[in-house]
Amino acid sequence: MPIRDATLVRKTQTLTEEEAGALATFTADVSKLFTPLRLRGTSFRNRAWVSPMCQYTSVDGRPGDWHLVHLGSMARGGAGLVMTEATAVTPEGRISPQDAGIWTDEQAADYRRITDFIRAQGAVAGIQLAHAGRKGSTRPPWLGGGPVDPVDSWTTVSASSLSYADWPAPHALTEIAIRDLLSAWTAATIRAAAAGFEVIEIHAAHGYLLHQFLSPLSNRRTDGYGGDLAGRSRLLVEAVDAVRAAWPDERPLFVRLSASDWVEGGLDVNDVTTVAKELAGHGVDLYDVSSGGISPDQQVAVGPGYQVPFARAIREGTGLRVAAVGLITEPAQAEQVLADGAADAVMLARALLREPSWPQRAARELGDDISWPPQYERARL
Repeated sequence: MPIRDATLVRKTQTLTEEEAGALATFTADVSKLFTPLRLRGTSFRNRAWVSPMCQYTSVDGRPGDWHLVHLGSMARGGAGLVMTEATAVTPEGRISPQDAGIWTDEQAADYRRITDFIRAQGAVAGIQLAHAGRKGSTRPPWLGGGPVDPVDSWTTVSASSLSYADWPAPHALTEIAIRDLLSAWTAATIRAAAAGFEVIEIHAAHGYLLHQFLSPLSNRRTDGYGGDLAGRSRLLVEAVDAVRAAWPDERPLFVRLSASDWVEGGLDVNDVTTVAKELAGHGVDLYDVSSGGISPDQQVAVGPGYQVPFARAIREGTGLRVAAVGLITEPAQAEQVLADGAADAVMLARALLREPSWPQRAARELGDDISWPPQYERARL
């Protein structure tokens, strides 16, 4: 039965007027946030999902105990989907030497205990496949970021030989190298399926390789992978096709997109909606809508839910499911995003780092029930 008690009343007294009004409208037994969602053959118990968050804690690309506890705690805390960090399809595709990868069978095998645990908690395990391109070969943030020391570095690649900031210039990928890279995406997809993942997300945002091809700020090619928007989106379309062909038909495929470069002359939401419309015919089931990352000159208008309008625009422009992400921190706020029809799910990041049990608290505040592990039942009421 739904939990509806004085806790909900007390909480409304601490909310903004807008949030309190939103809570007052949630009269159904099940809120939008805790309404299950089904994509292809995969069912998500709710729409509070874990956004990919880099941990910079792998050795030779392999996930370890940290990843099991980090991801497992959020599955135990009630999330509907638990997505890994950006997971490189090649060694050169890592952001840092400490990034996770899935370019070997050993890496995939290490993920199995993590996906098994996530599934045992009732959540869906997802993996974000990525290639950092020119933003690779860098130090973790707590070591200052920026390029690694030469002894640990590798030559990065991109659409064109244009540097990010004052970092070393990447090599422009040849068409032969692009073919090899697409083969790496295929191999990573096969390993992800064997590792027990039920969702793949292709990372085409935040200034990483696929975004570098999409944006006119980083792509100056004159061949079939450059020029107009159709040419610049070609690699993304081909990556989607490669992954979809190797991914079981009953499992969903997501794409993360940066809906704005936040730089004059860069991508805007109309461009990205056009790309999303094209991808709709290639087996994509949901767009994870973020923004930025292509240029250090970006001017981002940050505020609560600042990327939600982008999600709404792509949802309305494509007719496909979308997830919203970005400073969504409170249950009433997340509920309103879904109730307004701006998105079909919300991706949570910092809120879950602070509170892995955020979905369990959200269910209580929204007057819903949610399953708890029996070991934790004593703390439920």
